[in-house]
Amino acid sequence: MAYLYLALAIVAEVIGTSALKASEQFTRLGPTIITAIGYGAAFWLLSLSLRQIPVGVAYAMWSGLGVVLIASVGVVLYGEKLDLAAIVGFALIIAGCLVLNLVSRSGGH
Repeated sequence: MAYLYLALAIVAEVIGTSALKASEQFTRLGPTIITAIGYGAAFWLLSLSLRQIPVGVAYAMWSGLGVVLIASVGVVLYGEKLDLAAIVGFALIIAGCLVLNLVSRSGGH
């Protein structure tokens, strides 16, 4: 259940950050509200995941996968471009998350 909470926290954070871009520096009410709700839900769900997942591992997963997903959203929704170095960096983040969960004993599973 803890990893489900963590996954939902990541999704909520990505929604909040996507809406943050759309809020145009909090000048658009709808996206501003979505940002606040997304971040609130993200932190609440992250806190629930910390019941079983060590804080360092949970935060590494939350921030790392959130970065990769929000970069993907930037490419798809906002037409942002990624160069080869960025793609390699994101692949390394994903590899780090896999190592934490598949190899490390610190994962709390």
